[in-house]
Amino acid sequence: MTDAALQVNDVTSGYKASIVLRDLSLSIPKGEAAALLGKNGMGKTTLLKTIMGYLPKKRGAVSMGGQDATRLTPFRIARLGVAYAAQEKALFQDLSIYDNLRLGLEADSMFEERFEDVVALFPVFKTRLRQPAGTLSGGEQKMLLVARALLMKPSIVLLDEITEGLQPSVIDRIAEALLWERKRRGTTMLIVEQNVPFALKVADRYLLMKQGEIVQHGDARDAGAADTIFEHLKV
Repeated sequence: MTDAALQVNDVTSGYKASIVLRDLSLSIPKGEAAALLGKNGMGKTTLLKTIMGYLPKKRGAVSMGGQDATRLTPFRIARLGVAYAAQEKALFQDLSIYDNLRLGLEADSMFEERFEDVVALFPVFKTRLRQPAGTLSGGEQKMLLVARALLMKPSIVLLDEITEGLQPSVIDRIAEALLWERKRRGTTMLIVEQNVPFALKVADRYLLMKQGEIVQHGDARDAGAADTIFEHLKV
């Protein structure tokens, strides 16, 4: 697909001798948001780490915006305009909110202009830039992860269960931020989630994963999408 922002072709990967993904393929067109759902242990996080270059690809290829990224390091992939908000604690706990945010920028001179967008989406950070990230609540830390990703003005965003353990008001705030990002910049997104309502709210399409493979997909706007996903998650 020539207009694909993210293309994964027959990728097999895992951890040392353990294979997790098996000849997995997916394609996300420019500007589309795809939600990847499945039970724990099915390979969703492994897929994101493989796309980002944290895990080696035993077979297959990955391209971004038509450029081969199969063997690139995470640093080089980020330079292609890919932002990754990991499920694990990905903040520098002892550094300030400001320092955590500016780490996503190539130059400090970019910060002031781009921070205006962050404040519009997450006003909680407006007067707290010097506060250590480790003293934030769990929900605030997740918002900071999303803010750092969006501060990059990325072409592709990868999110790994960003709503896990969050209260509804924070989930709504993150959903609004992602929808704003897509509407204003046409950002492509691959969103790993367990929260089905959130996933269907922010995504155009859903992908269902089982044992390292994409086994089903559909339109997030379809009337039966939620029922299909919940049925899959029960099996």
